[in-house]
Amino acid sequence: MTPLADRDLNHVLEHTRDLWDDFRGERVFITGGTGFFGCWLLETFLWANQQLNLGSSVTVLSRSPKTFLERMPHLQDKKEIQWIQGDVVDFSFPAGKFPFVIHAATEASAKLTRENPRKMFDTIVDGTRRTIEFAESHAAKKFLLTSSGAVYGKQPPELERIPEDYLGAPNPLDPLAVYGEGKRAAEMLCAISSSSCEKKIARCFAFVGPHLPLDAHFAIGNFIRDAMQGGPIKINGDGTPLRSYLYASDLAIWLWTILIKGQPLRPYNVGSEEHISIAELATVVSLQVNPHVSVIMKKISDPSKPIDKYIPDVTLAKDELFLDVEVPLEKSILYTIEFKYDR
Repeated sequence: MTPLADRDLNHVLEHTRDLWDDFRGERVFITGGTGFFGCWLLETFLWANQQLNLGSSVTVLSRSPKTFLERMPHLQDKKEIQWIQGDVVDFSFPAGKFPFVIHAATEASAKLTRENPRKMFDTIVDGTRRTIEFAESHAAKKFLLTSSGAVYGKQPPELERIPEDYLGAPNPLDPLAVYGEGKRAAEMLCAISSSSCEKKIARCFAFVGPHLPLDAHFAIGNFIRDAMQGGPIKINGDGTPLRSYLYASDLAIWLWTILIKGQPLRPYNVGSEEHISIAELATVVSLQVNPHVSVIMKKISDPSKPIDKYIPDVTLAKDELFLDVEVPLEKSILYTIEFKYDR
């Protein structure tokens, strides 16, 4: 894969410039640094480090740094990056102080949820426990957990958007809810920590942008893949669910801001409030790639059933941290299409 566009890197730097002095000369530790979130955090950190002469470094935990660097050769010779090979649940701790720790490692896999929910739960919970132990033993000042909107469980039909004080929850007897339950437990581990390290929580919803997998369970990624391959775009359901999508450069801005300026143990929803139906989304994607690409719907909608929603209320992030959606959906899709994915 190619580097992120300077357009995106400069966009993040423009909106986070006042944060980076905190990192000057410091070390950052990232789990999940080779995933979708991690790639954006890693590349935007390196860009800020270079542009602002921060003299900082980042240590990245990965199960296979070699495989990642083969896909991302532009990162191979970066002296600011130190790699640790290991699993998040039992990795060996590197020596030295790390004032900033970001825990972004998650098995966000629908396949794993179906086939081995116990492993999904253990990876989330044990991985968070291990990373908190690392942060507390290595003089971390600030710790960021990338949690999920899945902690709220199913959004009630009458609720337009989910605020952070909504007390809904996943069904604890449904194995398919294991991801949300795991993230709830991860947040609890942050809450019961006794150290002075500030624990920040970002409850992340749905996103689009370069590095998003196009062959996973993300509808927007699958639609982009189908359109780029000439179509048709396939919708497995009836197209009525409502979703919202935040572009990845905005995501990076929000995560860096929450890490530095967010209140400890105050969860912040991360996402867009502008909802769109899955059917409308497929049409928008087709128009960005080729208006002649057809859309196939596998199921017929039942008007008697409530519409499924997954939309955050991000008032807290806007009012307290002055965050906002900067990149509209159409541009977000176009920028993702322009990215040079492995073929």
